[in-house]
Amino acid sequence: MRLPYLLLDIDGVLIPFPSTDGTAPPTHARHDVVPASRSADDPVTIWLNPAHGPLLMNVIRSGLVTPVWCTSWRQDATTLIGPLLGLPPLPYVDLPHPQITTSHPNGYLWKRDHVDAWLADAPVAWIDDDFTGLDQGWAAERDASGIPTLLVQPDPYIGLLPEHLATVRKWAMGKSFRDAATAATARY
Repeated sequence: MRLPYLLLDIDGVLIPFPSTDGTAPPTHARHDVVPASRSADDPVTIWLNPAHGPLLMNVIRSGLVTPVWCTSWRQDATTLIGPLLGLPPLPYVDLPHPQITTSHPNGYLWKRDHVDAWLADAPVAWIDDDFTGLDQGWAAERDASGIPTLLVQPDPYIGLLPEHLATVRKWAMGKSFRDAATAATARY
């Protein structure tokens, strides 16, 4: 079986959403970045946890998965976010720029149709904060048809935790989708 992809979202995973008082978790450091779509005098402030880089590198170095950015940050994930975390250049899924007002225009994550076509029959562990029950159903159908599929959904106000990556590692070492998903749910 081919090496599974590890698809990584950024917003709500590596960059948590601010709390109601506008703050980020104390574990996260402030950075001002300039995405390709902006001018140098119009930076975006983001908050990243410096511990995420080593945690992700441990998974990457394990050789159990092929990491790929799957985010609306697109190439900026590789040129802006990755270097701040000490990550090597990673490929990215070239997602479209949809004209939508919700993350779930069809009741499921807007990225899913594009990702499904991009993956074809490749196994995947996908970390994103915005899955719905329909996405979980899609993953279960893929898994039941023999295409190992794991969805990991961090709390968007907390972001990625070591437990999420432990679940991915356990799954990639041969645990079934249902066993790994049950273990991830049991921790919360």
